[in-house]
Amino acid sequence: MANVLVQLSGEMAGLAESTRRSVVQVSNGRGGAGAGLIWSTEGLIVTNAHVVHHDAPQVTLPDGQRQTASVLAHDAGRDLALLSIRAHGLPAISLGDSSGLRAGDLVFAVGHPWGVEGAVSAGVVIGQGSDLPELGRANHEWLMVGLTLRPGNSGGPLVDVNGRLVGVNTIMTGPKVGGAVPVHVVKAFLDKALLN
Repeated sequence: MANVLVQLSGEMAGLAESTRRSVVQVSNGRGGAGAGLIWSTEGLIVTNAHVVHHDAPQVTLPDGQRQTASVLAHDAGRDLALLSIRAHGLPAISLGDSSGLRAGDLVFAVGHPWGVEGAVSAGVVIGQGSDLPELGRANHEWLMVGLTLRPGNSGGPLVDVNGRLVGVNTIMTGPKVGGAVPVHVVKAFLDKALLN
């Protein structure tokens, strides 16, 4: 049994390490900071709209390089923003399939809660829904997860056990409940943004 736990622990740590390579820090110049994920090798970054507020945010890459980003698209309803920095050869995150997730599936959130860089939280999928009026977020799709999200997790990736992106972490709804924008919603947002 101990060998199985050691193996599982090693695999989870490896998954966290590989995901961190695609996670950036995003600061809006107002004292707040969140996370973002590298969507493409050529400098496209996805984060939450509430992290950037239409400003010219600062993006800090995993290697410590810092750049001012341009906001290419901003959707407050879905709480998504697309940023661009001058870069190439970045480690883009692998994409997964949020529609195939089931309640109980294991997921991991990576971000910078309370300023702790590259922190990881593990939990399970609670379910998916498209109407959360009690949160003031009706008529949009959400992926609800049983894990701890804190300030600094916003805009960071939610990944499956293969390290593939299944959502963008967005809201805290309780001590052990968080919400993410499913990756298929993110793809639709980017398809529209990049056509304009």
